[in-house]
Amino acid sequence: MNSNRTTVIDENTPLLVLAGPMFLELLLNTMLHNIDTVMLSHYNEYAVGAVGNANTIMFMMIIFFNIIATATSVVVAQYLGAKMYDRMNMIYTLAIVVNLVFGMVLSAAFCAANPFIMNFLHVSPEMRPFSMTYIYIVGGGGFLMAVSNVMLQILRCNGYTKIGMWVTFGINIVNIIGNYLFLYGPLKFLNMGVAGVAISTVAARFLSVVSLIAFFYITKTGRLSLRYLNPFPFKLLSRMIKIGLPSAGENLTYNLYQTTLLSFVNAMGNDAVNARAYCNTLISFAMIFSNASAMSTQIITGHLVGAGKTEEAYKRVFKTLKTSMPITIALACINAILCRFTLHIFTDNINVIALGQKIMIVDILVEFGRCLNMTFVSSLKAAGAYMFPFIAGVLCNWGLGLTTGYAVGVALGLGVAGIFIGTATDECIRGLIVMYYWYKKKWLGKSVIDKTDVLLE
Repeated sequence: MNSNRTTVIDENTPLLVLAGPMFLELLLNTMLHNIDTVMLSHYNEYAVGAVGNANTIMFMMIIFFNIIATATSVVVAQYLGAKMYDRMNMIYTLAIVVNLVFGMVLSAAFCAANPFIMNFLHVSPEMRPFSMTYIYIVGGGGFLMAVSNVMLQILRCNGYTKIGMWVTFGINIVNIIGNYLFLYGPLKFLNMGVAGVAISTVAARFLSVVSLIAFFYITKTGRLSLRYLNPFPFKLLSRMIKIGLPSAGENLTYNLYQTTLLSFVNAMGNDAVNARAYCNTLISFAMIFSNASAMSTQIITGHLVGAGKTEEAYKRVFKTLKTSMPITIALACINAILCRFTLHIFTDNINVIALGQKIMIVDILVEFGRCLNMTFVSSLKAAGAYMFPFIAGVLCNWGLGLTTGYAVGVALGLGVAGIFIGTATDECIRGLIVMYYWYKKKWLGKSVIDKTDVLLE
């Protein structure tokens, strides 16, 4: 196995060396998710809201895939930091094989549950056929995301942060070309619409998996072979599941909570649904830098904790926040100021634009809290403290976000903007809680590293 990395990761690693490529990767990845929205907005307005509903479910699928992917990131980063290279091929192989099998089972389950999902979300009759078609195709190919998520975590922890950027750029090109062919180009006569867009998305993801695996071998990062799983490393898998489940549980409860809020929005009418979908497209750009910074700090924190440099890890996280918070708030404010113009990219519906303006103002508070959460939660997971973020997430999502959203948005009649006020309440208070937990150093002593290697078979 190759222990050399393109980037040396320690306490002196400049944040932008890792965050820069990740920022571009996330920007391109956000564009990939939103290209469908933009191109469909000129094809059929009902299709936009439908794909927005479907993507909420797709995100839930990604959460399940991240059970192993998140654990892979923590274990790989800490073991590389401790320079314990002898077991890395087993970790790589186990993570990919388990996530592939799990991904295939989960993809089939989501497709089978498609009609029940539509009923739970109260999807309107106009949007339902589009949503179901998208889930059948993109959800059916969901196992591709399961593999790519693990591969990206492995390569990032080994210092190859630029590969995600280039692969995402490539699949964006594939997706744009595919969407054009089916919606406006030579294949328009097939009248596939949403189905064509879904096929383009799956094809792009397949090419990304092939590219990542090829890069893994070309750079000699490691090797994949079933012989590394004989005898099967049950103890390693058990530990990875224990790491991944709370992290996935945190994301799952958040997504279920957002899905419940979405059911409230669906009951407010198609204009509210579309306003939410369009605003989420704009919001996704505002949170990119803080997300990239948090992901980068997670990798650095994992390496530092694995190397026993806990004080350096402690200081590094606060240093990240000083950079990411001002930029995140600035982007959110720009979004709020320009949304009266940018929303016209998607629609000329005056009511939708008016709703969107209210949402974007509230989102400034949402992004403040989200920046805190992403920074400190990512670092807590990297340090091995994966239970506290889960507990804080459950209590704040449902105890604050849902109740406030319902009270303000539904009971008091503020509509979809009131739903976002509930989200802002959740994000801000939860962000302060996890920051305090990190500040008090409650995460010390929770490293997954075992110097005697009793963790592994």
